[in-house]
Amino acid sequence: MKFTTQNPEKSLHLVSLGCTKNLVDSEIMLGKLKEYKISDDATTADVLIVNTCGFIDSAKEESINTILDLHDQRKEESVLVVAGCLTQRYQEELQNEIPEVDIFTGVGDYDRIDELVNDKRSAFTNQVFLASDKNERVITGSSYHAYVKLSEGCNQACSFCAIPSFKGKLHSRTLVSLVKEVTSLVSKGYSDFTFISQDSSSFLRDLGQKDGLEQLISQVDEIKGVNTARILYLYPSTTTLDLIDKIADSKIFQNYFDMPLQHITPSMLKIMKRGKGVEKLIELMDHMKSKPNSFVRTTFIAGHPGETKEDHEALCKYIQDYKFDRANVFSYSTEEGTAAAKSDMLIDQETIDNRADEIGEIIAQTTQESLEDEVGKTFDVYIDGESEEHEFLLSARKVLWAPDIDGEIYINDNELYNENDPKQLEFGKIYTVKITELSGDKLLATVIK
Repeated sequence: MKFTTQNPEKSLHLVSLGCTKNLVDSEIMLGKLKEYKISDDATTADVLIVNTCGFIDSAKEESINTILDLHDQRKEESVLVVAGCLTQRYQEELQNEIPEVDIFTGVGDYDRIDELVNDKRSAFTNQVFLASDKNERVITGSSYHAYVKLSEGCNQACSFCAIPSFKGKLHSRTLVSLVKEVTSLVSKGYSDFTFISQDSSSFLRDLGQKDGLEQLISQVDEIKGVNTARILYLYPSTTTLDLIDKIADSKIFQNYFDMPLQHITPSMLKIMKRGKGVEKLIELMDHMKSKPNSFVRTTFIAGHPGETKEDHEALCKYIQDYKFDRANVFSYSTEEGTAAAKSDMLIDQETIDNRADEIGEIIAQTTQESLEDEVGKTFDVYIDGESEEHEFLLSARKVLWAPDIDGEIYINDNELYNENDPKQLEFGKIYTVKITELSGDKLLATVIK
């Protein structure tokens, strides 16, 4: 995602890579540099910022390529800034190997980016930056939807994940801070919210409270002006049946259940240090699915060290039988400093990729079935604007779905929309539609209310 910020004299070009958690940090940097004009043109920008991702090899490669591409494009006397997870993780190596960069910073100084740019100096604060209601953000990409970050860091010890090594332990925001931020965003016209973190179901556990997410749901339910909300990144060992019930009983939170499972066999869950027995895990997943109008999303890792052919086949069967609404699969990637990297049961790359491809084919089929199941149904959507596909199609998203990842719906009865009378169909508002057909992976709909 690329953004660019307003100052009659100077302009800023920002590229935010990786996850939506990174996006929130990028929006805070834009808020701190709001005197700059945001520009899509890297060749004329006075300041260029890359907020990097350092999660897996492909993300690292994308970050490095983006940095070098921007350096090649930029004008003389411009300032190239590299921030985020990759720089936090590989501070010395990157500073030695990419001298083209003017300023390096990690994950602790997003709220000081204006100082660093003005002073043209690098800095790495030891503590991870935690957003608060006092941070002014420039929300990007939507006039009605905003991401809200619950916490930073993670207390889990998954065998394959290096995030705790550079993001640290779980550090939750306070409920008061979150309520203030959401209330402030509502006053600016935002009505749809997605709550995110590395491990959302552990929210407030670092402060001794096991029902933090349930408390959050209760408080957000009372904020006037919030129409819809959803939570991403639940973790198996900290998600309870009560939490699932709380989400389902909320008048604001959608029955959207996003829990990265990674695997399903007892041996692999133990090797991966996922901290939940298979029976309990299946009970959770079935409870999610039992809720009315539920939507279940997950991710899997193919070819983790120690995964047998039987483990893989059992995982394939579970995915096929459960029929997730959406899912992603990643080929296992060895990350320095993780328990899995030290394993003597590594699997060859060809086998890893073949297993990922096989899972990917099953996911493609179950996703298609989930989309086919929508045809003929009536439900609420947000209309985002004109589609990129065709000027006579409007782009919409089911209110249940998360932005950008779960799909796009085309509204093809554009006679209801009149540019001279925009109140007929307003972008960013909720409308009831009926799904008429599925074309490829896009649902077509007619507005009925």
